[in-house]
Amino acid sequence: MALGAARRYRPPMHRIYSTSVASVYAHYVTKAERKGRTRAEVDEVVRWLTGFDDVTLHRHLDEGTTFEDFFAAAKLNPKASLITGSVCGVKVQEVEDPLMRRIRYLDKLVDELAKGRPMEKVLRA
Repeated sequence: MALGAARRYRPPMHRIYSTSVASVYAHYVTKAERKGRTRAEVDEVVRWLTGFDDVTLHRHLDEGTTFEDFFAAAKLNPKASLITGSVCGVKVQEVEDPLMRRIRYLDKLVDELAKGRPMEKVLRA
């Protein structure tokens, strides 16, 4: 380290950040389909949140993009801040780490979809 260079504390990276979106996406689809929803609806939710088109979304899935890189490339929907509620007992709106909050947003949207909420409500229309 150069003289005078400040060391910046960076908390340890959460394991989910380096996990491929595709590996979790399969679980999202399974969860939705078990509850009578479709893969197309899961894709619609992911596209709404990230701003990706279908080709870009599936390219990320095919390439095994990590959550960190996936959300770095995304243009988060301006209405994402309207996503509130709990996922695994954690209120998504209170998650301080921006990347973890985005991941929790996605989890929450898929949960709402699987619980049968109308798509208009899931997408905060």
